[in-house]
Amino acid sequence: MTPRPAKSAPHSVDGKVASAITWLKRHSTKRTLAGMARYAISSDNALGVSVADIRVLAKRLGRNHELADALWDTGVYEARMLTSFVAEPERVTPAQMDRWCRDFDNWAICDTLCFHLFDRTPHAWQKVAQWCGRREEFVKRAAFALLWGLTAHDKQAGDERFIQSLRFIERAASDDRNFVKKAVNMALRAIGKRNLALNAAAVAVARRLADSPEAAARWVGKDALRELTSVGVIRRLATRRRAVNA
Repeated sequence: MTPRPAKSAPHSVDGKVASAITWLKRHSTKRTLAGMARYAISSDNALGVSVADIRVLAKRLGRNHELADALWDTGVYEARMLTSFVAEPERVTPAQMDRWCRDFDNWAICDTLCFHLFDRTPHAWQKVAQWCGRREEFVKRAAFALLWGLTAHDKQAGDERFIQSLRFIERAASDDRNFVKKAVNMALRAIGKRNLALNAAAVAVARRLADSPEAAARWVGKDALRELTSVGVIRRLATRRRAVNA
């Protein structure tokens, strides 16, 4: 008699993936799925689970790098979102980052991986430099979403790294694709809100962009200038500097 195929053990990686998908399906709603469509989040492979619920499941699963890779390979949107919170940043390889990045098909999965995983890896700065010149829309967005994340999470980086990255921003600002130019704009604004010295450097770039003959670059520059030269931002940065020097 031919033996029946063994079912995935519940504690194996395959078993955990199956269990996670089942949990996600139970917590999916048509309302959430419809909301994703309104925010231009591709729903071809989505179930309709809120980010809050995804994070609840991620906390239950804990860090497990093999599980994260297997979740990504399902192609299910929410499972891939789980990867952001389950993967172990120190074990993420440059090849994995490239592979996952090539699969990005919407801004939400791009930004979530960049803000919650990629910016904590040892390869983050290397990937900003590599991806900022790529043509693919969400790979290029990833460069600037990652740079944006680094302004908040890389507490050890000196100003020089961010100043050098302003060159990438200035070069990419003429890209008029919506998801690219918005990420470029956010990265510029985030750098300019890190401290007063970087504010001055970012404002100088924003002023040049605001005078550009390219419509996308003008938008990036003018929009960034409104925030970076505002009284509120300057006051917060000055207060922060006084606190550091006290």
